[in-house]
Amino acid sequence: MLQVLLSGLAIGAIYGLVAMGFAVVFYVTRVINFATGQLLMVAIMITAGLAQVGLPDWLAIVIGLLASSVGGVLIYFIAVRPVLRFDRFSFAWLVSTLGVAIVLQSGAAIIWGPTSRSFPSLLNRQTLKVGPASITWQEFAAIVVAVLAVVGFEIFRRSTLFGKVGMAISSDPEMASAIGAWVTFYAVAAFAIGGLLAGIAGVLVGPITYANPYLGDTYGITGFVALMIGGIERPAAAMGGGLVLGVLSVGANTFIGSQASDWFPFVVVVVVLLVAPHGLFASGDALKRLVANLGNRHALAKGARP
Repeated sequence: MLQVLLSGLAIGAIYGLVAMGFAVVFYVTRVINFATGQLLMVAIMITAGLAQVGLPDWLAIVIGLLASSVGGVLIYFIAVRPVLRFDRFSFAWLVSTLGVAIVLQSGAAIIWGPTSRSFPSLLNRQTLKVGPASITWQEFAAIVVAVLAVVGFEIFRRSTLFGKVGMAISSDPEMASAIGAWVTFYAVAAFAIGGLLAGIAGVLVGPITYANPYLGDTYGITGFVALMIGGIERPAAAMGGGLVLGVLSVGANTFIGSQASDWFPFVVVVVVLLVAPHGLFASGDALKRLVANLGNRHALAKGARP
């Protein structure tokens, strides 16, 4: 069980970072960037490509992360801002960001080819023993980075002027603009941070898996599922959803079968949305409401019996 927990937290940290990338953008702009998974892929492919041509690993990683962050900004200006200026309450950004995701994936397949390639091993060859279980230092680094990302973002959100204005914009962008807040600047920052978080997830998972142009779909979907499980309103809740999804997915693979990861996450999100539509960690008392909701359903079902 300890091995399942550790492995689940490691992969869940990756899911959580992608989910945070979704959540940060939504937090400020009320837009879901469906190309977030492809920004993870961009960081992986650029890092792997530069490392293979002889660049130092650290420099390749920095350039890959910059590319994912700048990619987030470009997505805002190309696919989101124009449709929001035309109609703020339109959902056209859903189609436009999905279109960008397809373009990025196809472009990567043309540039690097559709086959997988190696990624710098970084810390993945070194093992850390935890009692009877073991994980690689790369997996341990993913867990540590996930914790730092959540703590750092919450401190930044609550303690800085930038974070407080961001909260005001997320609550009422029209009023924030009317009192002089530079809404576009905060939206650009949110997309840049969202892309950076996705890129960090890519750099952390690359040594564990491989570099492939189609990774964006896999981690984009699981990141979005994690977002729905944890809660879309708070980036910290999104990370919690990622950790829960990771542990449950590894547990399903261990106790059900290796194919369980293909369908189990969707079972989890359906169950969560049925009993906690806003996510497990949408607010501080979300779990308490979840338990009460389950209790009420049980009582109603019992009372309905003949």
